[in-house]
Amino acid sequence: MPYLREIPRLLRLCGPILVAQMAQTLMSFVDTLMAGQVSATDLAAVAVATSFWLPLILLVQGVIMALTPIISQLNGARRESEIASAVHQGFWLTLLVTVPAMLALYYSPQALHWMHVEPELAHKTTGYLHAILWGMPAYALYQVLRNFSEGLSHTWPTMMLGFIGLVVNVPANYILIHGKFGFPALGGVGCGYASALVFWVLLIGMVIYSRYCAPLKNFYIFSSFSMPDWPQIARIFKLGFPIALAIFCEVTLFTVVALLLAPFGPEIVAGHQIAINFSSLIFMIPLSLGMAMTIRVGHTLGENQPERAKRISIIGIIFGCAVALLCALATVAGRYWIGGLYTDNAQVLELAASLLLLASLYQISDSAQVIAAAALRGYKDTQTIFYITFVAFWLCGLPIGMILGLTNWWVPAMGPHGFWLGFLAGLTLAATALLWRLRVIYARVENNRRAHLPLVDGM
Repeated sequence: MPYLREIPRLLRLCGPILVAQMAQTLMSFVDTLMAGQVSATDLAAVAVATSFWLPLILLVQGVIMALTPIISQLNGARRESEIASAVHQGFWLTLLVTVPAMLALYYSPQALHWMHVEPELAHKTTGYLHAILWGMPAYALYQVLRNFSEGLSHTWPTMMLGFIGLVVNVPANYILIHGKFGFPALGGVGCGYASALVFWVLLIGMVIYSRYCAPLKNFYIFSSFSMPDWPQIARIFKLGFPIALAIFCEVTLFTVVALLLAPFGPEIVAGHQIAINFSSLIFMIPLSLGMAMTIRVGHTLGENQPERAKRISIIGIIFGCAVALLCALATVAGRYWIGGLYTDNAQVLELAASLLLLASLYQISDSAQVIAAAALRGYKDTQTIFYITFVAFWLCGLPIGMILGLTNWWVPAMGPHGFWLGFLAGLTLAATALLWRLRVIYARVENNRRAHLPLVDGM
């Protein structure tokens, strides 16, 4: 069957992306683990600093993600001569969005004083943020080259460099945290410098691969350089900024809920964090499949094969939901074992296990919404993703969570369980709306094909 033949193609693209995403997640885990070995304050500094820099770096990354469907469509349409120019304009756009992001990150520690954070924690958090700031330009430029490679359906470099980054991260953390080989002992702040170093290693590795390894070298993106083409930069930004806002809405939602749960006490926060951490790990599967979907859908549309693009998106959603169902069943069966990997506190473990039950319910909705959004990115329909994400998460999920978790309006206050039911409501609404939007796009593309119009907006 044509539908089943698409699954191996998606998996070949998805596999390396998934491994790379897992490697990146492991780097964050290593930072947390090694900082925690120094002191609780160093551990808290890394956690607080991450809540500042992660949304900002994801905003930048989201804008750059527009290059993947652009390049995949150009490649599918055999317009290879235009790809180098798209990458160059991506570099210019990256500089334009990274500079204000760096300024925001540099001054973000001012918020710690307004929040009356304990002085030592504020000092170490500020040190971490100012340390990782040095790596922000490298990370942003690396994302341009990563999207260039993935847009051409070459995902193996991302995986290889993910491993290299992890290998560099562990000894760099050890040396800078504990002050080995003549370096000062920086504690948790050392994790920031180690991460900055990893970002530069990733950039250098991607430059070398793009310049010297076939087939990326055949696009000669470093042989010449284009001056800023403002209309083209504006088109990339118009496509990428809604992606960035959608990612920002989702990330900040979970951050806000963690803050709202803080007054309930450390055990409640810990149980919530365990469930979120494990759910985030499982989320890497549909996220990686979605990235592969964007590449495949964009490429086939560039080849002027709308029916095949529709088939790819449908089978990707079905396959992703099937995998999510298996993960949900495994989560239900192993929820106490999973919680036991994080803690031996009986109260925390019981709460984490009950929240993992709710997590298993929303995994299917979560997979459907992230894969549907990825398919829409392949069609270059990104503004709708932001509108749906904002309404589903912030106007539906969060208010429902707050009402159920903090008030007695509908039922007695449910605490963290109420917020997780809010997650379920928001993700289900997002999945339903994004799937509906995908059907609208299918019809629009078919009408354009019959009228001999471009299937999607041009570059």
